[in-house]
Amino acid sequence: MATNKAKWTQEQYATRLQEMKQEAHDKMWLYIEVNAKEFMEECEPKVKNLSPCCKAMLAAMLEGDGFIVEPKIRTKVAGALTVRYYVDNLDPSRRTYQEALKDQQ
Repeated sequence: MATNKAKWTQEQYATRLQEMKQEAHDKMWLYIEVNAKEFMEECEPKVKNLSPCCKAMLAAMLEGDGFIVEPKIRTKVAGALTVRYYVDNLDPSRRTYQEALKDQQ
């Protein structure tokens, strides 16, 4: 019995990622590392839905976060995408990774 369940949206991935960051913060961890392929498999087993997964991961990056594996392609949508999110400071006023990058240029 195959179920025709809708694929996750970027917003659903973003929500789950925020939950993971909060859980790690509550455990007093300094950071978490998230791999796109593993994250997608955890959220949607046996479903290929890499684009919204990667876009949510990239959008969730804040100043100070960094790439462990940064795909060479411009969109960075790849199963190898791996990001280290620092969870010691989840203050919503933190600048995004993109904002911090622009200010460096």
